[in-house]
Amino acid sequence: MTEARFYSVLEDGVQCLLCPHHCRIREGARGLCRSRECRDGKLYALSYGAPCALAVDPVEKKPLNRFLPGTYCLSLSCTGCNLSCRWCQNSDISQVAPEETDSGVLPPEEVVALCIRRALPSIAYTYTEPLTWWEYLHDIASLAHAKGLKNILVSAGYVEKEPLRELLPYLDAANIDIKAMDDSFYRTYCGAALQPVLDSVLTLVGHGVHVEITNLLVTGLNDSPEQVGRLCAWMAANGLQEVPLHFSRFFPRYRMRDSVPTPKATLLRAREIAASYGIQTVFLGNL
Repeated sequence: MTEARFYSVLEDGVQCLLCPHHCRIREGARGLCRSRECRDGKLYALSYGAPCALAVDPVEKKPLNRFLPGTYCLSLSCTGCNLSCRWCQNSDISQVAPEETDSGVLPPEEVVALCIRRALPSIAYTYTEPLTWWEYLHDIASLAHAKGLKNILVSAGYVEKEPLRELLPYLDAANIDIKAMDDSFYRTYCGAALQPVLDSVLTLVGHGVHVEITNLLVTGLNDSPEQVGRLCAWMAANGLQEVPLHFSRFFPRYRMRDSVPTPKATLLRAREIAASYGIQTVFLGNL
């Protein structure tokens, strides 16, 4: 059991301050991410050192097409997510508690040693929401950084400013998934809010982290020219025209199994819109 960071003690439990949800957690209960629990008046990170997924992936799968291209990374994940996207492709590990999956035991030192043994240049924290297992991510990333390895964050970016700032010295690259440029969309379909995500992107870019942005175009929900244009306009207004942008094709998953996959024409149109706003590098994914 590892005590969590970023919380305050209340009379009837604790309040988690890791992400903008600010979950108030009573004794014996857990936050929305399912992986942080109040015990004896303290908050604990239940998934620390217990990854549920470990793989070697091409870095382009993250997707990162302009960071160490042609190399492989050690991909690692624990259970937990602070969003509840209805189309989640990894819901079997992101939308469950740690005890509901098969997990191994892998201390941070062994993760770094494994990466070195396999001659992999980077570690990717991915598949679920790495920021919900912040303590494990932080400890691995700091050790990896000291050994000259690169750290890749694959995230929805829904986190408070201080936890993100503490990670910045160790992060080399990030892919941030912007669901839509619409706060009501975030609240309805993801159980979150938009502004903290945009703040995270700007913070990462401002500190020299290599950032690429992914926008999954979900059929009939966020794939209109207006929605795509709002994302591209925001990028242009914030000087992010050089940030690679990935439009990704949606396939029916999780609670949206009866939906229709994104037509190829929708992605091609999105690429044209991005180009019209001066976005220099656009990739189409899942085609």
